[in-house]
Amino acid sequence: MKNIAIVFNHPPHGTSQGREGLDLSLSLSDINQVSVFFINAGVLHLLANQQPDKILMRDYIATFGMLELYDISNIYVCESSLAKYHLSPHQLILDAEIISKTALAQQLAAQNTILQF
Repeated sequence: MKNIAIVFNHPPHGTSQGREGLDLSLSLSDINQVSVFFINAGVLHLLANQQPDKILMRDYIATFGMLELYDISNIYVCESSLAKYHLSPHQLILDAEIISKTALAQQLAAQNTILQF
């Protein structure tokens, strides 16, 4: 079993990267230990009440709630990224661990594979 990090560091809409990262997270969780990280603009994936249909994009954000059902419990959000976008943890749709950049680097160093979306 490998430790795999899925890192969301791009905004949620405009490309299919976020949806692909989420799909990969769910599919890999069956045979690997998956940790999910939200950094930089990736933290925007976790905001409620998004309206991607207004820009003709599919609304996949609610699917992040499936992470728990797939036993993905290592979910990390970069504290400084939240601050950069003037967000607080209570605005997020997931119960994630808010960590510093130093802790983020340590967690990523423990992974066998890092995939960015």
